[in-house]
Amino acid sequence: MVNIDNDYIVKLRRELHMYPEVDYELPKTLALVKRELDSMGIPYTEEYGKGSLVAYINPKKDNFTIGIRADMDALRMTEANTFEHRSRHEGMMHACGHDAHTAILIATAKALKEIENELACRVKLIFQPSEEGVTSGAMMMIENGVLDDVDIMTALHVGTGIDAGKLGLLSGMNMASSRHFRIDIEGKSIHATAYDRGIDALAIAVKMYNGIQSIFADEVPPDEKVVCRVTKLISGTAQNILPDYALMQGTIRTFNVPLSEFIHERILKLAETLSAMYGVEIKVHAPQKSTCVYNNPYLTELMLKSMEKSVGKENIEKITATMGSEDFSRFTDIVPSVFFRLGIRNKAKGISQVAHQTDFKLDEDALIYGVRNFVQFVIDNQNGIELEKARASDERTK
Repeated sequence: MVNIDNDYIVKLRRELHMYPEVDYELPKTLALVKRELDSMGIPYTEEYGKGSLVAYINPKKDNFTIGIRADMDALRMTEANTFEHRSRHEGMMHACGHDAHTAILIATAKALKEIENELACRVKLIFQPSEEGVTSGAMMMIENGVLDDVDIMTALHVGTGIDAGKLGLLSGMNMASSRHFRIDIEGKSIHATAYDRGIDALAIAVKMYNGIQSIFADEVPPDEKVVCRVTKLISGTAQNILPDYALMQGTIRTFNVPLSEFIHERILKLAETLSAMYGVEIKVHAPQKSTCVYNNPYLTELMLKSMEKSVGKENIEKITATMGSEDFSRFTDIVPSVFFRLGIRNKAKGISQVAHQTDFKLDEDALIYGVRNFVQFVIDNQNGIELEKARASDERTK
């Protein structure tokens, strides 16, 4: 195994943590990634879209290419932690571990560069923006051709429910699809005592809310694992004025993408019905941000073998599928892929927070295991895999 310096990974992660950036606006994050890649002599390109960067190990070898992806963006929230490397950007925080993902991929690049001449394959290191954003950075990069020369993909996510030093893996469906919806309702404002001459946008929003809950309660099969919730409703400016506008937002999560589309169509029909009934304009915007994260069964077997070498069989956990979402799903839709969890929990150190909490922490001693496993996976599969066997194992095509 090549030499991997955990202090280097921690240093990178802390610098990234101090300067979180969101969506596609990642100038400081990208500057750090470029600085490190330049120091290693690793070539890279920014041709795959705003806020993205792709680096190469063995760029001229085209017989087999392994892609490794890290998301770089942070969240719009204010950090409550008081440690020295807390966020310096007010209202932004790395509370989902993307700083760790980025640091791990940089350290993986460093380790692979040391053995570049010994590797038989090309490795494509994909630094992605906007995993947390309204639009998918993964989709943008894919539409710009980032997977055109990639045979297989892998990525990791920090696992808040797994102890540091352990890795989590699951074959097949891992994470739910995600569709966020926004509904804008345009009514007619008037004094509350003259309500008959106005159009109450808030009242219509309530009908819309109840209708959405009815779709979920009455039309979704009981054996389907689905979340369909309105999570935001804003309307009104004063206690004696009928509101002329209402905003609703929410989310649909399911492991059945056609069902997500069905719910979307029913919401559109509900909006059309209420619009005609009350003479209001109702706009529904509900793009499918991510599909389901799917681990190719054959590739999962190969990853399990690499994990046994990198952390030992006793440190591998079989995880369960979650209703959380991840736009790495877009990669899993196109090429055989495998996604694993990196344990970061350490109760003895007081580290047991879940993602998206303002006091989110992770055990930095765990980061090295992410690098070790990526490097081991590349070494083990550098001569290519049986791609037909991988495709045949995909249960989604049966």
